[in-house]
Amino acid sequence: MSYSIELIAELIGATRIGNHVSGLIDWLLTDSRSLSFPEETLFFALHTKRNDGAAYIPELYERGVRYFVVSNDSKTTKVNFAQFPDATFLLVPDVLKALQKLAAQHRKRFQIPVIGITGSNGKTIVKEWLHQLLSPDKHIVRSPRSYNSQIGVPLSVWQMNDDAEIGIFEAGISQPGEMRALRSMIRPTIGIFTTIGGAHQENFFSMQEKCAEKLELFKDCDILIYNADNELIASSVMRTLSSAREIAWSKSDKDVPLYIRSVDKADDHTQITYQYLGMRRSYRIPFTDDASIENSIHCLAVCLYLMVPTDTIAERMATLEPVAMRMEVKEGKNNCILINDSYNSDLMSLEIALDFQHRRSLDKQLKRTLILSDLLETGLPAPQLYRRISQMIRQREIDKLIGIGTDISAANLRFDGEKYFFPRTETFLSSDVLQSMSNEIILIKGARKFGFERISESLELRIHETVLEVNLSALVSNLKHYQAHLLPDVKTICMVKSSAYGAGSFEIAKTLEEYRVDYLAVAVVDEGVELRKSGIGIPILVMNPEVSSIKPMFEARLEPEVYSFRMLDMLISQAEKEGVANFPIHLKMDTGMHRLGFSPEDVPTLVQRLKTQSALTPRSIFSHLVGSDDPSIDDFTSRQIALFNRIADQLQASFSHHILRHICNSAAIERFPEAQLDMVRLGIGIYGVLPAPDGAQLSNISTLKASILQIRAVAKGEAVGYGRAAVLMRDSRIATLRIGYGDGLSRGLGNGRAYCLVNGCRAPYVGNICMDVCMVDVTDIECKEGDYAVIFGDELPITVLSDVLGTIPYEILTAVSQRVKRVYYQEN
Repeated sequence: MSYSIELIAELIGATRIGNHVSGLIDWLLTDSRSLSFPEETLFFALHTKRNDGAAYIPELYERGVRYFVVSNDSKTTKVNFAQFPDATFLLVPDVLKALQKLAAQHRKRFQIPVIGITGSNGKTIVKEWLHQLLSPDKHIVRSPRSYNSQIGVPLSVWQMNDDAEIGIFEAGISQPGEMRALRSMIRPTIGIFTTIGGAHQENFFSMQEKCAEKLELFKDCDILIYNADNELIASSVMRTLSSAREIAWSKSDKDVPLYIRSVDKADDHTQITYQYLGMRRSYRIPFTDDASIENSIHCLAVCLYLMVPTDTIAERMATLEPVAMRMEVKEGKNNCILINDSYNSDLMSLEIALDFQHRRSLDKQLKRTLILSDLLETGLPAPQLYRRISQMIRQREIDKLIGIGTDISAANLRFDGEKYFFPRTETFLSSDVLQSMSNEIILIKGARKFGFERISESLELRIHETVLEVNLSALVSNLKHYQAHLLPDVKTICMVKSSAYGAGSFEIAKTLEEYRVDYLAVAVVDEGVELRKSGIGIPILVMNPEVSSIKPMFEARLEPEVYSFRMLDMLISQAEKEGVANFPIHLKMDTGMHRLGFSPEDVPTLVQRLKTQSALTPRSIFSHLVGSDDPSIDDFTSRQIALFNRIADQLQASFSHHILRHICNSAAIERFPEAQLDMVRLGIGIYGVLPAPDGAQLSNISTLKASILQIRAVAKGEAVGYGRAAVLMRDSRIATLRIGYGDGLSRGLGNGRAYCLVNGCRAPYVGNICMDVCMVDVTDIECKEGDYAVIFGDELPITVLSDVLGTIPYEILTAVSQRVKRVYYQEN
């Protein structure tokens, strides 16, 4: 749906300056990297504590964008409008509020059912299942992925058009006072409150306060759906929305509108019997976990309220598909990289995935390939739909298109370049096109009915059935957690040494670069050189540079830590030979660690040596805290910080340029905020391991899994493994896992000292850990060969293992062998 720039200016109360040529806007943009249709795009230059969107206006102008919303506050935004003669600028007091106001005005145009979903868990699954249940009859607009934030919601609501018959939008909050803005944009007529949990609890005084904040979304709803067996939600509804109409459901209270009479679980499905308005009916879902059962009941209530026939509900519930909650990056055959985003097949998710592929391919000499099915249920006529898609593909510079389905095949003339079309997935799987794919970065994007998981399986390189799954969304969440605790203008260094603590340095570094951290830090020059070869462009600090690697360090523009006069003199000598001038270095001071660094009394000599040469320039001065995570030595930490500041002042007095200061690690960022200075170093915290016992909860990013190779019955009295170390005390089922100390599983965990999780149950290690395999006791666990065991992850924190071993989580993370396959994913 198009808006004129004049109307938008009126709707958001903007002052318009610059080019007064009228234009039509279809697309709203807040992230300059995600540009697809420059001529029809309005860019909102959001200003945050960490970033200023106005800085990207020149780049966007070069790429064809002509319409911008900017702040009229000259203190926060500085734009030289004369530099952009063909542009139109809309000046507003607050750019984010202007974006939200435009979305709210857009929402007012539609008198259709709009479902608003909030809760701590289950929002995305309920949204996607509602789409599966309702889309055969209705054209639905819904939030792409998890666009449920202050920025994501307006972009989601903007998708509503004249064809929309139902809207489904998620709303997520992390602070008090946020839901009111989301309510003004979503304006739900049907509300769903899924669950209430501990996420973001650190920002709320109590669970009751957080629950009341979430209920703010439903103040003007026609109907509210929630689990009446949840006492906190039920009491909060009674207290804050006592007059609201509701479909409360319960497994115990027969007087509620939707009474769940029984829940009967089988091996591969669950039968749910319910009573609604005097009718007794039942349905089956192909899931057995409690979360899926609860999510399905929320969906049932919506369908009943919308008067979907109960037979139709039962038929569609039986075929519910699991929701693809993540976009995976995997290694493919023939030097290919796979981006698997199948089962998400609307235009917005296609745009997001193409953007992700484009950014990942900029650093690699790989052909960009898109495997795309017919896009179903978009509500757009086929000519308009595939014209849009062809524009996206051109904008993202796709080299090869593989289209699967009758609709996209019929539109083949709209696409340029190398292209192949197939009527069905089976036809493509048997073709020479599939077999010939090599040196490509392949985005796999398909509607559910096309079964594109078969394509992913055909292209995936299978080396070893032991996998380290790395959640890039959790990495970003942890980064944002720490950034929220930083004082204004404090920069960030993120540690990616030792292959990013075992997670794999390139994907981690690329993600951090995309989220505009200021520096990366590696341990040795070789690590930095590899990142440069992979296309990482931001500054990289080398913490332990080797004298033998000085020349490649200069060539790769890697900035060394300098901790001794010997190292300093070698760097100066080599730089002068290479003709290098003003190369940035980082001076390390010993304030109490007594490991590496100049002593405080070295400063006068250090200043003199630096001032008598021009090859090197001090970029920063820093030190290491001994125990910022340990409250028992806080006095010592404070003395370290005070000593460091005195040293830094002494050094700075001798130089005219500003020398950055940093001493805070992950733990100190929150425990010693006064020591954040110019820059902080983020290490174990962004990898999801709590650096201090009193810190806020972080998101785990790494899950190590291994498959079960064999299960065998072993009699009581028999021994298992080398050395007959484990003699069984009962008849047992012993599973052999495809992981051993060659993969990084410590021998110290064997002989019952620790356990893994098999299908969510504890399975203790039996006998000694072998090089390539280990054995676990699954006597009381339902499992089969081919199932996966979790060595550590979300449900089994790595600290459980480190505590058993008497070590630190760093050691376990960095021990994961390179032969273990890494799979990277982003949550939707």
